[in-house]
Amino acid sequence: MKRRILVLMVGLSVTLGFAGCGGGGKKNPPSGLKNRVLASQGVSSTSVGGSLVMIDGSNDTLPRVSPLAAGSNPGLMALSPMRNLAAAFDSGSNTVFVVDTTKETAIGNVHLAGPTSSMVFPNANPIGYAAVPGATINGFSFIGAVQVMNFSQGGVTTTIAVSNAQTVLANSSGTQLLVFSNAADLVNSVTVLSPGTAAPPVDTSCLSNTPNSVCTIVPGFDHPVYGIISGSTAYILNCGPECGGAQASVMVFDLPSLTITATIPVHAATWALLNGSTLYVAGTPPTNNACTGQTTKAATCGRLDIVDLGSGTVTGTAVISDGYHQRMDFTNNGQLFIGSRNCTNIGNVGNPSGEVRGCLSIFKTADNSVLMPPVNGDVSGLQGFTDRYVEYVAENGTLFVYDTTKDILLINDFLPQGKINIVGYVGDVKAIDFF
Repeated sequence: MKRRILVLMVGLSVTLGFAGCGGGGKKNPPSGLKNRVLASQGVSSTSVGGSLVMIDGSNDTLPRVSPLAAGSNPGLMALSPMRNLAAAFDSGSNTVFVVDTTKETAIGNVHLAGPTSSMVFPNANPIGYAAVPGATINGFSFIGAVQVMNFSQGGVTTTIAVSNAQTVLANSSGTQLLVFSNAADLVNSVTVLSPGTAAPPVDTSCLSNTPNSVCTIVPGFDHPVYGIISGSTAYILNCGPECGGAQASVMVFDLPSLTITATIPVHAATWALLNGSTLYVAGTPPTNNACTGQTTKAATCGRLDIVDLGSGTVTGTAVISDGYHQRMDFTNNGQLFIGSRNCTNIGNVGNPSGEVRGCLSIFKTADNSVLMPPVNGDVSGLQGFTDRYVEYVAENGTLFVYDTTKDILLINDFLPQGKINIVGYVGDVKAIDFF
């Protein structure tokens, strides 16, 4: 009997030991919040700085937690895959601010050579990459670069010249970057960088006419603007006619060999989301863009194509709001939130006597229907949850909360009062906990 009790006590001790080491528990952050969400808050007053505002994602409230400084006008945000790093770009100073989310403290900031609309942090290390189309390169007439940000050293360590670099993607190790440019000589190519081999402070390897250890320019695309990397494969979105090209498509790109292995034509392609073997692709074609099937005053609409990557075919298409699509998020109950900018806004949410719609579309995979919520403005941030039927949407500077269990046709269908009352302009939103 004593021996049995001893065995049980030893087993209990081991179990508690594993829990204390993270095997069965999770150490709460300094704020004590388990489901944290950060929203970038820009302000118009020069006497009050912008910040990253923390939200309790369990109940959509603003806890008594001091916001984290992020310049005067933070907007675009990026997370590392482990979410230990949260970055925000301040357009007021062209500076990227980074926060250690485990400690809820600032790591530092890095000043860029110009504005960016694309940055990536490939892993848990405080090293990121930003596409800076306006960066100047001494001794050269063109502008544009990918800048390597090292927050341990507190600055840009290397500027890799890429003419008019617009968007940058990274593989999981950060050893390979894909860069998209709208420069005349690169508009139908993808620039592949190996940033670890670049020579600081300025690397001009891409100006060479031949592939090298730092830079390889791969032709054969049609105005590529974005892509999704999954393992050793990248799904490249060819914008096609929407960006002045010939045919919108998804090209399957093998990263080890840098070769295009398949091409899947679509209606339009500026943004995408990968869910298993299904790729959802959104864009606004310049022709054949009628709002067929919708009762709306809008003259043009965008398209959502559903691509089965196994067969390499489009299995379905839906009519969505127009504009330049730049955000997607998939909810835990099968709804795809799709956001764009510069869309056709109809009506006024302040006087909803008639049709009201903006840049947000919600595609329901259960019946392939599309909802257009009655809110105007550009969509700059989307964030869903795994344990709640709620979606956060940053639209026109306001952070809305949507109940995804309802057909969202009325403002009263938002939860809890329709929005989270953050003072200032909300430019983006990111969940920093796995929930």
